Formats: sequence, structure tokens, C-alpha cells
Amino acid sequence: MFLILIFAMCLTLFFSFWNGFTDAAYSISTVIATRTLKPIEAVTVATVCNFIGMLFGSAVALTIGTGIVSENIMSGELIISALIGALIFDVTSSWIYSLPISETHVLIGGLVGAGIAEGGLSVINIQGIIDKVIIPMIAAPFIAILAAFLFGCLIIRCFRNYTASKVNRNFKRSQIATTVLFAVTNGGNAAQKTMGIMTILLIYYGFLTKFTVPFWVVFSAYATLSLGIFLGGWRVVKTMATKITRLKPYQGVSVELVSAIILGATALLGFPMSSTHVVNGSIMGVGMTQRTKAVKWGMTRKIIIAWILSMPLSAVMSFIIFKLIKLII
Repeated sequence: MFLILIFAMCLTLFFSFWNGFTDAAYSISTVIATRTLKPIEAVTVATVCNFIGMLFGSAVALTIGTGIVSENIMSGELIISALIGALIFDVTSSWIYSLPISETHVLIGGLVGAGIAEGGLSVINIQGIIDKVIIPMIAAPFIAILAAFLFGCLIIRCFRNYTASKVNRNFKRSQIATTVLFAVTNGGNAAQKTMGIMTILLIYYGFLTKFTVPFWVVFSAYATLSLGIFLGGWRVVKTMATKITRLKPYQGVSVELVSAIILGATALLGFPMSSTHVVNGSIMGVGMTQRTKAVKWGMTRKIIIAWILSMPLSAVMSFIIFKLIKLII
């Protein structure tokens, strides 16, 4: 029993590392695309600032730990199945096909699939998933597209009498600040998912009596996330920085500011938000300030298909893996 707990904890931390490894794209793609910072500078800023995200508390962790599947069945076997199922889809899509995949939604899909395998639909908090996952998942990209488009148009309007070179030079300075803000809010949402899994495991095995995240859990979640960000998912960075639309510094500021506001607000409200959805939506929005053809819709369609498949395929994989584990044990 103790060995299962240890393995589940280690696998959860690896998932956190992988989350950071692919989250490097969302943290630094825009600032690299606009050439405001060199890659190593951008990675360093993102690593440090994501760690600062621990100031956002644990509302998302509570949602992941108790709001998706009944906490009474969150065993080590269930968590292991959920994470393996999530990682199979995630690694295949992000590493092999270089697509930006949401670790948030593959994790939730994995929890749902393994939960159904263990206790049927009755253990799934369907209303909670609709309210805190499905609705934000659908709404966030559209909000990001609209907000980034409007903010980009506002900048163009306000600086229409200035030369492009002067505007871009000034916004390069501003983009460093928005990169910092975005990285902090990204970490504040992303690491909490790991915190939620680890804390509910400690409750299930009797090491905690209520959902209070220990500091060592917080630290390990942010440390593994930040390590993953430092090592970086450079193939996904290339996809987001160059294959959706070409970005100028004022557009980078728009993307990062809009994304930071959405991610920060959802972290405080307890919504497990996908930085993938938010950043891609923002990039599409600022790209449309030039013209709709500035957005490379072929790549965008592939990303959207991956989004749609993430939760159900992860759920199916985790369901099968849980049944196999039960046959072996």
C-alpha cells in the first residue's frame, strides 16, 4: 500500500515536470517570437516567475482534488491510471506531433475515466465538471480572442500617428513586464493541479484529515513545474511562436496581458484553466488585428481537433489502464 502511494506521488511529480516542459511554450513563445528576449533569457524569467505563482493559493487544487471525482475513491491505483492515460495522449500529441496540448484537460479526462472504471458514473461530479471545467474550457478561448483583438485594436488606434519602429521599440520594454506577469499567473494555475492530486492522496491514505495543502507539497509542485519550464518544450515553442501568426511586440504585450488576467482570475476562482486555450486564443485575436489571413488557420484547426479529443481519449485510456491494473494486483 505504501509503495503504491510513493509511486503515485512520484508519477504526479513527473506529470508536473511534463506540464512545465510543455508549458515553456506558453510562458515564452510570444516574447521569443517578437525577439524581445533571447531564448535563454526568456526561459530563465519564466522559470523564476512561475515559481512565484504559489502566491495564488490552492483554490484550483481543491477543485482537482475533490471536485471532479468523489474523494472517497481517490486511491493510488486510480491516480496512477489517470496519470498514465493522460500522459500517453499528452506525450504523443505534444512531443511527436508538436501540438500544444492542455495538461489540464488530459488530467481531468484521466480522472474521469479511471473514476468511472472504479465506481461508475455516480462517483463523477458531473455538475462540478460542467461548471468549473467545460464552460470555462469553451468560453476562455473566445474571451481571449475577443479581448486580445480589442486590446490590439486599441493600441493601433492610440499609436496610429507614431512610426512602427518607435512603437515596437517601446512595447519591447513593456513586454518584459507582461511576460513576468503572465509567467506568474501561469504557474499559479498550473502547479495547483499537482498540489490537488498529492493532497487528496495524503487524505486517502490517512496522512491528512482535511484538505489542507502542506508546504512541502506546494514547494515540490512548483519546483518540478519550474524545472520542466527551464528545460523547455522547444518544438511546441516553435509551433506557437511561428506557425499560428507572426507577432510584433505590441501584439506580444496584448497576448500576455490578456492571458495573465484570465489565468490569474481563474486561479483565484478555482477554475482549472488551460493556458493552452487562453494563449492560443489570444494569439489568434491579435493576429486578426492585421487581417484574418494573418492567422494560419490550417495549424489552428489541428490544435482545435487536439483540444476536442483530449478529454475523451484520455478518459478511455485511463479507464482501460485502471481495469488492467486491477487484473494484475
